[in-house]
Amino acid sequence: MTHAGAHDGTLVALSILIATLASFTALDLASRIQASSGWAQRAWLATAAVAMGGGIWSMHFVAMLAFSLPGVEVTYDLPLTLFSLALPIVVTAFGFTVANRRGATPVTLALSGLVMGLGIAGMHYSGMTAMRLPADLRYESLWVAISVLIAIGAATVALWLAFRSTVLSIRISAAIAMGLAISGMHYASMQGAIFTPHAPVDGGHGVASVGQMHLALWVTATTFLILALALVAAMFDRHFATLATREAEALRASEERFRLLVQSVTDYAIFMLDREGRVVNWNAGARRFKGYEAEEIVGQHFSRFYTEEDQSDEVPKRALETAEREGKFEAEGWRVRKDGSRFWASVVVDPIRDDAGQVIGFAKVTRDITERKRSQEALEQAREALAQAQKMEALGQLTGGVAHDFNNLLMAVLGSLDLLKKRIPADPRTARLLENAIQGARRGAALTQRMLAFARRQELKPTAVSLPDLVRGMSDLLQRSIGPSVEIETRFPLKLPSALVDANQLELALLNLCVNARDAMPDGGRITISAWVEEQGASGEQSYVCLSVADTGAGMDDETLARALEPFFTTKGVGKGTGLGLPMVQGLAEQSNGHFVLKSRKGAGTTAEVWLPVAQKVAQIERAAQAAEPLREQLTRKLTVLVVDDDPLVRENTAAMLDDLGHEVIEARSGEEALGLVHQARRIDLVLTDHVMPGMTGGALASRLAEERPDLPIILASGYAELSGESGSALRLSKPFDQRALVDAISVVLAHSDEGGTVVPLRPRVG
Repeated sequence: MTHAGAHDGTLVALSILIATLASFTALDLASRIQASSGWAQRAWLATAAVAMGGGIWSMHFVAMLAFSLPGVEVTYDLPLTLFSLALPIVVTAFGFTVANRRGATPVTLALSGLVMGLGIAGMHYSGMTAMRLPADLRYESLWVAISVLIAIGAATVALWLAFRSTVLSIRISAAIAMGLAISGMHYASMQGAIFTPHAPVDGGHGVASVGQMHLALWVTATTFLILALALVAAMFDRHFATLATREAEALRASEERFRLLVQSVTDYAIFMLDREGRVVNWNAGARRFKGYEAEEIVGQHFSRFYTEEDQSDEVPKRALETAEREGKFEAEGWRVRKDGSRFWASVVVDPIRDDAGQVIGFAKVTRDITERKRSQEALEQAREALAQAQKMEALGQLTGGVAHDFNNLLMAVLGSLDLLKKRIPADPRTARLLENAIQGARRGAALTQRMLAFARRQELKPTAVSLPDLVRGMSDLLQRSIGPSVEIETRFPLKLPSALVDANQLELALLNLCVNARDAMPDGGRITISAWVEEQGASGEQSYVCLSVADTGAGMDDETLARALEPFFTTKGVGKGTGLGLPMVQGLAEQSNGHFVLKSRKGAGTTAEVWLPVAQKVAQIERAAQAAEPLREQLTRKLTVLVVDDDPLVRENTAAMLDDLGHEVIEARSGEEALGLVHQARRIDLVLTDHVMPGMTGGALASRLAEERPDLPIILASGYAELSGESGSALRLSKPFDQRALVDAISVVLAHSDEGGTVVPLRPRVG
């Protein structure tokens, strides 16, 4: 007699629940398979296979425990039961592996679903075979086919949904459908199972026994625990993956912002190098500085940015070695652009290390500081120029002071020699010695004039000078001075305005320039003296006459030209030059409200240009000097002269010259003492005072006397050109002066006193 058996409703419900939960767990774990890689992906694939395959087996086993034949005891073969457990796990793992591969096609998905479905059906029928009961078992073919088709369909759908469904509601619905389908496969197969008991069936035992119920509950609880642990693990992994994803996104966003920042920087070239020094990336600043596009330079060695000299010296290699050894390399130097031009760069190279501390590359930052270097060089040049100007000023003050003191000494020497010449008996040999001494003193006076010209303290007598006439007048002197091996050529326009300058000093300056030109042409050559007029200034308001002296000599290099105007600098050798010639010419030009220009190039000769203002009218100096000329012969009356000087040598020498002229002399050592004597003396006809004195200067004394005794003639003696405005209308007499210059000064000041004329400065006649 055949029997279909009976099922326990509770266990049937548990089996369906197990199938549903196993399906949901498998779908959930499939998302972790997709989100991971490597060993983690393989671990999640194995977990999903155990959850799906083991869950299907648990559903099958609980469903088998739900089946019973009345009065028939059912047992199970352990090896076959374990085989039925392993089979769905293996085929599920195979199916998930194939479905998770990239490029899986519908055909491969269908084939893997077929294998997985057949494996699940095999699990069911091997489990049925593991049943041990006193009855024969056979199956109806239709139900077998239906169960197999359900298994294949459910497996294929499960594989398709496993890697596509991410929405929770869809996943739950799919899990319920798959659970019902898998359960349906089992119960469809059981519907086709026909049992033929070996003995009569007891209808009173149509439900599962207590032992079966306990076993089913234990299997169900174990399955639920395993599935729950898998879900919890997936939940934590998903949480950590979400955190990791957020961190990765934040890192990517930060990297993108950093990339945009680096790419946006145009004032710095920022790029990376690999371990060997090849360029890895490139930013806009690097493109602007160096001229290379990223595709041109990435992969190339960074040494191409260095000059050939630096490459030969292995500077790039040492830079990377220093950065790796010391943690940073920093330097400045010339770098080369794509077009071959150079720029001055500030370079910083830092090593890039991995977590283990190994150098994996270098970060290089370059900045174009060419303009800053030029500014620093200009600042250094300005500082040097300032230091030179300060040195020149200090030297000028020293030179002026020395010249002043030397003038005082020459005053005593020249005055004493003049007086001695008058008083000694007529002896040719003695006269010759005296004349030599006088000439030496006068040459010393000429030297002080040069020193004062350099110091811009020389007293000048500017007049309207015709440059062509001046050059023609001293042509014989020039030719004798430079010798026959040098030819002199003059070039003057037909009409050339006169220059306002001291004629004697200009002659001396011209002679100086011609001698310098001769010394630059030891094998002979040509000196060209020319002149022209030119308007200068923003609106051409000032006209200048330029006196030019050009030679065909060897010329000067830039270094020598830069120092040519320094005082005491000479290239003529020891004892052949004082080094004051050109500074004296420059001092004369600037003191005459002009300027001096020196041009030269090695191998192309030298040109010296003296620029002087155009004389608008004949100086008043000449008229005053001419007006005083007739009075020199008429100066016969005896005068009472107050001589004021703090230097006893000068004071005594001046008094001696006046006494020799027949005048009465009163001496004072200071301005204060002179004021007292003026107040006490019954008669003083003339005051002759030095200017530079401690306490009250000669100018201050002249100003006080002009207020108290406006009719008292005053002569102010000084070697300086620039006197303060305190001197008032006092006549100025240049030091050193001899007795003849003193007579001239007295004649002029008395003429002014008698006629109310203009007082002018007088210079001594030297030579």
